[in-house]
Formats: sequence, structure tokens, C-alpha cells
Amino acid sequence: MFQKAMSTFSERVDSLIQSGKTDLNKAENGISLCIKTLSKLQKQVDQKDFDNIQSEIEFFRNIKPLPMSYLIYFTEVRSCELMLPKAGKSHKIRFLEKEIKKINKFFSANNSFVNYMEQNHNYLDYEFFSRKGRRDFSFSPTINYYQNPEFATSHDMLWSKVQALYRYIHYIREKLELIQPGSSGDFRERQPNLLVWSGSKISLVEMIYALYHAGDINHGTTDLKTLCSAFEDIFNIKLDNFYKTYGEIKARKDPRAKYLYQIASKLEAKMRKDDEK
Repeated sequence: MFQKAMSTFSERVDSLIQSGKTDLNKAENGISLCIKTLSKLQKQVDQKDFDNIQSEIEFFRNIKPLPMSYLIYFTEVRSCELMLPKAGKSHKIRFLEKEIKKINKFFSANNSFVNYMEQNHNYLDYEFFSRKGRRDFSFSPTINYYQNPEFATSHDMLWSKVQALYRYIHYIREKLELIQPGSSGDFRERQPNLLVWSGSKISLVEMIYALYHAGDINHGTTDLKTLCSAFEDIFNIKLDNFYKTYGEIKARKDPRAKYLYQIASKLEAKMRKDDEK
């Protein structure tokens, strides 16, 4: 029953992120969009409760955290934009370094839960993501409105913040890079420096879009910009204007997903060859 609201939200948030607005304007518009979506979801839950405990867990683990995580993310971005020193590179970099430290402290404090979610475990889902589970809320949000007992579980807000801070990390790194190119290098996650994408950029974008729409990364909650940034880090490559590249892929004659078709065919051929041995 949430499909229409979530589909509309995903389209609007992607459009907002792609827009040429300033980060502050994006954040303010994003906050408004998230609040409207969460209010709509809460009304739907109030009017028609869940059919069973599994659908309730699915909602609080995979549906509500999408707009909630963007609300936290846009709130963090707005705060950063307003509080970032207006002059002096060193002052700006020092401020952003403190933000990085706060993020690392949060992940360190919640390491067990983050590991549980990233490993896609589910044995504690009833306790974490149902309203009949644990009531000792693990995270005290600044956005208290959505802590309504009938619209919150013990860990859905924490899971939302985890996803929000993953996005916020990329925002901070991009800020650092704009202020002083190369300055974000010290704060990047360890990455395999020898991995270099040797195919075409359009092929990589095609694969990224396929993974994005499959929804198999971060339970489908990551956005395209974050996903592209991750692939840029892994393969030491810069993907300029990947939205335009996607337009070029759509303009192809069938098969439009040419690269995916090629690598799937090569894998099938390899398995058939193995079967013949």
C-alpha cells in the first residue's frame, strides 16, 4: 500500500539531487519533501495497519527508513551549510574534519548494529523493527515528531541515521575536494589502489544503473550519486555527468543494455565450457 508514495518520493528526491540548485536549497527542499512523505506514510499506517508482523518489519526496516534517512541527511547538510565558516580554507577544512570525526564516532558506537544490517541478518528483526519488540530506543533523534510509538520501533530511526551518514560522508568529502583538491584523500576509506576500470565509462554507468534499479545495495535505499561515488573510489575513475551518459544508453538501439548483455553472455559461455570438461 506504500508503493505509490515511495515511487513518487524516489523520483522527486532523484530529481532534486540532479538539479542545479545550491546544496542549501537542495537541503531545504529535501527536508520539506521528506516530511510530507513521512506524514503521508504515517496516515496510511494509522488508517490501515499492517496485515501481519512480517509486513510491519518490512515497513520499518526497508520502507520508512528511506525518507527518514534523507530527512536526517538533508538536515545534516543544511546544518553544515549554515555553520561552515565563510572565510579561510583552513577554518573550513578544520570544521569538516570535525564532522568526519563525529561520523566515525557514531559508527564506532553502533558497530554491532551496523554489522548486523550490512550482513543482512534478520534474527533480531522482530526486536528491532516491530512495535511489539524492544522499546528501549537506541537513538534519541532531534526530530521527535516521528518518534510516535505507533510509528516507530526501537531501531528504525538508528538504521535511518546509518544510511543518512553514509550519504553525508560523500557530501563532506566533496566539500573538502572543492575547498582544497586532494584534501579529502586522508579521510577516504581504504581502497584497493591497483583496481582501475579499463573498460569504457559508458559501460560502467550501465552497470551502476542496473545495480541501482535492482535495489540490491543497502536494501535499495542508496541514491545514484552515492553509488557512482563508491564506484569512482573503487576503480579510481571520474564519472562526469552520469545522468547524461544514461540518456545516451537509452538512445541506443536494442539491446540497449549492451554491456550487461555481453558480460552475461561471456559468463554463460564460460559455464557451458566448464560443463563440457
